[in-house]
Order: sequence, then C-alpha cells, then structure tokens
Amino acid sequence: MRAAPGRTVHSPFTRATGGHSPYMHTNPDPDPYRTPGLEPGGGVPPGETPPAEGSTPGAGPRETHNPPRGWAKAPLVAIMIVVALFVVGLLAFAVELHR
Repeated sequence: MRAAPGRTVHSPFTRATGGHSPYMHTNPDPDPYRTPGLEPGGGVPPGETPPAEGSTPGAGPRETHNPPRGWAKAPLVAIMIVVALFVVGLLAFAVELHR
C-alpha cells in the first residue's frame, strides 16, 4: 500500500507504535558487522564456524488464550448422548434380529 508524498499509511499493525509493528521484536539474524570470523560480504574463511541461525519464537503474536482445563461439559454430554443412542439402536436391532 503506497501513500501519496507527505501522507502516512496507517494500518492496525503500525498505528500504535509510530510506524513499527507491535509484533516486531528484534532481528533474529546475527549482525554481520559484530559477528567474528566473517569476511567482507558475509563469507566465512576456511576452518571458521559460521554463525548460528536465528530462531523464530517471536515470529507471531503472543498467544494468551490457553484454556486451563480439558473438554467443556456441553461437548462431552452431547457425545455421551450420541453414543448412548447408538448403543440403544444396536441393542434394538439385535433384539429384532433374534426374534
């Protein structure tokens, strides 16, 4: 999305923090200017271990909703009713076949 010269494009991700996404934390890649053993251009000389890759724990928004308990009561009751009806139907079918 481009803005006209002198105008700022606002989005839900940039409005609160002055142009930076609130989900941006730090760059996970190592800084090539402060990483020892790198040659100009980012190469690694023979025998030197290259820097480790960055990880992605902060790649997405923080997940704050985590239900503390297992299944809710309503789905369990609904499943139990369906299973009970199925068992009653099988028993009725078996009784009819036995006659």
